[in-house]
Amino acid sequence: MDNKSSLVWVDRAIIAVLVVMGVMMLMPFLWLFSMSFRPAAEAYKMPPSFLPPSLDPANYQAVLDSSVPFLRIYWNSIYVAVLSTIGQLITCTLAAFAYARLRFPGRDGLFFIMLFGLMFPAQVTILPIYLGYAQVGLLNNPLGLVLMGLTSSFGVFMLRQFMRSQPKELEEAALMDGAGYWKIFWRISLPQLKPALSALAIITFTGSWNAYFQPRALIESQNAMTLPLAMDLLRGYMGQGNISIVMAAMSMAILPVVLLFLVAQKMVIQGVTMSGIRG
Repeated sequence: MDNKSSLVWVDRAIIAVLVVMGVMMLMPFLWLFSMSFRPAAEAYKMPPSFLPPSLDPANYQAVLDSSVPFLRIYWNSIYVAVLSTIGQLITCTLAAFAYARLRFPGRDGLFFIMLFGLMFPAQVTILPIYLGYAQVGLLNNPLGLVLMGLTSSFGVFMLRQFMRSQPKELEEAALMDGAGYWKIFWRISLPQLKPALSALAIITFTGSWNAYFQPRALIESQNAMTLPLAMDLLRGYMGQGNISIVMAAMSMAILPVVLLFLVAQKMVIQGVTMSGIRG
């Protein structure tokens, strides 16, 4: 067997392993959707069957008909996650450009202080945030969650590191041609940030969408809740709610995250292939 044939079989083996691993990673999601179409009596049936007996959307209708304002809560999650993601893409990109490309007094000290803030968990800062929001009337308001997520030290650090890895030749040439820093940022640095921005968008949206601690501390009204809190309401006290209805709600809750990942993953690949200096 020649080397070419050996490489072909190695590639096929790698593909087969990746397919098996992909199926294994999809199994929890497939089981989630399967459970969402089952009646509650079959939720703990032994031996378990993977396929539901029928595709009955009754559990999905039960979610919408429940006392929990699910559609309102769904909109709250979209509102908070989208605005937080847009805010971080704007603020973190501008701050990262300043730390990576501009020279000003105290730059490194400010950057160190910003990174120092990453050491503190959310539980440490939630009390002053709660007291401040109580003073300005932002408790039980999704806008308060948006304001908390408009910027991120992690996002600034990640984009700064990516910018520092970019070649400076184009920027130096633009400076020699009389371009200002804003034009350099908009026309040169920003187009090369597509993979980093896509990754930051996925991280920010997913983190905001799944956030539980801050909404639990700052929101009590059902009309201002986000989806993780709604799951608590549907699950009931001590988990006594209908598990099939909860699975139906979770199936609807994960769809935006899956769609965002599919779209942003394509943008990451395009950004990697299109970035850099071309001869």
